[in-house]
Amino acid sequence: MNRVEEKPASPTEESPGRRTRPVLLGIVGDSAAGKTTLTKGIVNIFGAERVTAVCTDDYHRYDREARKELDITPLNPKCNYIEIMEQHLKLLSLGEPILKPVYGHSHGTLDAPELVEPREVVVVEGLLGYHTKNMRDCFDVKVYLDPPEALRRHWKMQRDTSKRNYEREQVLADLDKREPDSEAFIRPQRQHTDIVVRFHSSGPSQDVDPASLHVRLVLRPVLNHPYLVDLAEKTNVDGLQPIRLELSRDAGKPVDILEVEGALSPEAATMVESVIWEGMGLDDHDLDRDAIGLFQDGNDTLRSESLALTQLLLVSQIAKAHTTT
Repeated sequence: MNRVEEKPASPTEESPGRRTRPVLLGIVGDSAAGKTTLTKGIVNIFGAERVTAVCTDDYHRYDREARKELDITPLNPKCNYIEIMEQHLKLLSLGEPILKPVYGHSHGTLDAPELVEPREVVVVEGLLGYHTKNMRDCFDVKVYLDPPEALRRHWKMQRDTSKRNYEREQVLADLDKREPDSEAFIRPQRQHTDIVVRFHSSGPSQDVDPASLHVRLVLRPVLNHPYLVDLAEKTNVDGLQPIRLELSRDAGKPVDILEVEGALSPEAATMVESVIWEGMGLDDHDLDRDAIGLFQDGNDTLRSESLALTQLLLVSQIAKAHTTT
């Protein structure tokens, strides 16, 4: 008799007591903060057949040329269909399909809309995902990306000149023009999130090994992180702590801070990944480590252990939300 191979477990495998509506994860941050990179790893962990990824940049009201004429940036809510975004987030949270607008980043054009069907997990990334309370209330887990400004500007220069047909001088001018709107509309969303992710280095951004960035996670008490103490203790080897957990305050409120060293060894990273994965009740052998922590640096695909751990931590929160009825 032929043996039937069992399908590997999934972080959102259906079982009695699990809810049927999608889990909505929000990833918000300024332009070039790393939203798409973080999203890709999460999609890879779950599998594309289980995840719907939506970018709120698609809700821009004006194309690139019109924005120039109107002297408005895409960070300004007036440049976006906020009401439609609210309506679509609500529909997705209820498991309903939407006819989503499409913005073409390569040439800054408004393209034909597309039908989007929500799967088990919906990842919504973009600039203004938490701008209104109605939008925020749709999410199960809200993440904000908060890299140091010098590093974000470095990333934006790399991306916009290589992928979005901008000249260097255009990017610099665009950054300066956007700064007031970043301050007014993007950064205030940080206070409404459950997890703040800050990739950072110990030196100038242009001298950084992009695969060795440290990460600092601000974890607000609205979400449970029961395995983090175990995580920090198990990685304490010979007095070295590549992963540290401490109590702190953020905006005057108590939070947990998880610090992950960027130079984490592959062996230590594998052990930490196993702790997180097994904490979700899953078999460690089912984790495809080659699918996480990946990012583009020019034409090269590199791996970051701190990025991989961040993606797994977010998946663990999604898995917890999925078991909530």
